[in-house]
Amino acid sequence: MDTNDIHDIDAAIKEIVDTLHPDARYLPKYGGEVIAPDPDSDKTFVGGIYAYDGYVSLELSKGATFDDPSARLEGKGKARRHLKFQSAQEVADKDAAFYLRQALADYL
Repeated sequence: MDTNDIHDIDAAIKEIVDTLHPDARYLPKYGGEVIAPDPDSDKTFVGGIYAYDGYVSLELSKGATFDDPSARLEGKGKARRHLKFQSAQEVADKDAAFYLRQALADYL
């Protein structure tokens, strides 16, 4: 995975977030960027975007509570779940919009 792939995946995720919630902001934190839905607070996050060797992860802070009929969410923690992407096409193929809509539901 090269820098262009990472950029394309990042852009695809942000396009979905921006469509669902144009007031959301992206703040550098924890080695990636967190998604801050409240324009007045830098302390509330619904998830984040993080690049690793070979994939980009969309971390969802309360993903363990989400509907996941296709069993795409990964992770076993108490709250957080994630989706891994190796290409921008996978953002659509894994229906990231479905999960981001749930993450942003309280702000829509």
